[in-house]
Amino acid sequence: MGFMTKVTDNLRLMLQRPPRQQYAALCYRMKKRQGQLEVLVATSRDTGRWVIPKGWPMADKKAHQVAEREAFEEVGVKGKVEKEALGYYNYRKTLDNGLKIPVLVQVHALEVDECLKSFPEKGSRTLEWVSCEEAALRVNEPELKILLLQFAERMQSRMARQPTKAAG
Repeated sequence: MGFMTKVTDNLRLMLQRPPRQQYAALCYRMKKRQGQLEVLVATSRDTGRWVIPKGWPMADKKAHQVAEREAFEEVGVKGKVEKEALGYYNYRKTLDNGLKIPVLVQVHALEVDECLKSFPEKGSRTLEWVSCEEAALRVNEPELKILLLQFAERMQSRMARQPTKAAG
């Protein structure tokens, strides 16, 4: 078998494989004074592009628990994570050897209660709290852009349904 045939066969096999799975946290908070929704975005350590915290499956951890763990390790937040997936997006992960593989990311919303001063990846990323619309402008993945905008709509309708406090 010739070199080019081997390369072609390997490439075909790689492209036929189902995507690898990752789990992510869409970390959010409500600004108390304005009642404004903010999400936390961070730069990736390798390329510096804007992302949300995500990682590979972990033994003995459910998807939402992995998302919660990644939020702590990568951006230093703790809070209440939703067990139900918010949605999914696809991207191509560049491995250390340069190979690009398809990855399906399952996203879980995480309402942030606490921002920690010390966490495992502190100093290796830039973190910013921004609106969902701003986050959608910053991230590269089209499906993640849509997910961010849909999340903003979902939260607006949820807030609109909440009863207002009566003046006393």
